[in-house]
This record gives sequence, C-alpha cells and structure tokens, in this order.
Amino acid sequence: MKKQVRECRTNTQHGVLFYTVTRLPNRCHADFLVRGIYRGRCGQLRQQGILNPVSMFQWQVRVYYEDTDSGGVVYYANYLRFMERARTEWMRAMGFEQDQLIREEGILFAVRSANVDFLQPARFNDLLSVSLDVVHRGRASLTFQQTVASVADEQLPLCSAQIKIACLDAAAFRPHPIPDYILKEIPDAS
Repeated sequence: MKKQVRECRTNTQHGVLFYTVTRLPNRCHADFLVRGIYRGRCGQLRQQGILNPVSMFQWQVRVYYEDTDSGGVVYYANYLRFMERARTEWMRAMGFEQDQLIREEGILFAVRSANVDFLQPARFNDLLSVSLDVVHRGRASLTFQQTVASVADEQLPLCSAQIKIACLDAAAFRPHPIPDYILKEIPDAS
C-alpha cells in the first residue's frame, strides 16, 4: 500500500519552504518523492504539477548580545528586523534577489504597515524560528502573518505581526504591479 502525502517541506540554505503534493507521478512511492524534494528537485517537481508551493516559510536566527536591551531581553525593534530577514530569505529561497529586482526590474518591496504584538521576551542566545505566511496577495502588495517563536517551544509565540508590503517603482516610489513571474510563485491565499 502506498503512503499518501498531502504536504511536505524542504530545507534550503535560506530556510524551510512548504509544499502541497497535488498528485504522485506514475509508479512513485511517497518516500521517493520526499527524497527527491530533499535532493533539490523542487523546481522540476513544481513544473510537472506535482508540487504546489504554499504560503508558509520558516527561518531560524540566534539572539546575539547586540540584539538585547539593558534588561537582557530582545529589544522590541529587533523583532521587526528578524521578520524582515525572514521575508528576504523567503524571496531568496524562491530564487529572487532583491538587489537584482531593483537593478533589472526597477522594483523594490517596502513595508506599508505593521501591526505587532509582543507576547513573551526572547533572551540572549535563544534560537528563534521566524515564520511567515502569505495571507493576502494583491496586484501590487503582499500581506504576511509573521510569528517569532523559540525553537525550544514553537507552540509559544514570542511576537506576532501582520505586515503589509508594497511593490514600488524604484525610481518614483509609486505602486508598481508585482511581476507575473514572481506572482506565479506565490500562492494566492485569499
């Protein structure tokens, strides 16, 4: 009896991308599919319609002394830095470098709004998991739900935020549609 796989994830050098499995190839056992994903065949499998990227991504960061305040906990603004880095690594994991987008496409992504809840403190040397989930994909914007949690207890969020990112023309700083080749890699969560 073949094992059924509904979702899987792949560790990249930039973080963890999540996928749903739409169909198994002919005569393919689920374990074979998952091994193929871990061997870097995600692009091939996406093109064949076997894998669909989902809107989730996870990235880890260690808290350094420079990230803390005089109370020994992570300074509140640094959570936003961690979230920014996770979004950048998410783009990189999908194959998009932000400096290339500015240079070659004339676009950049900027934070339009941030609604942040600080729930628990993180401390020096904690290993944190920063996750993002695309909750809305507009023509010129993306809205993310982001969470920072301790790797030791990912069920207990330390900080959560809803971040809206706008795609802008790099010269005029006016809204610009997100290029189609980028949009097709981002699942429509709405």
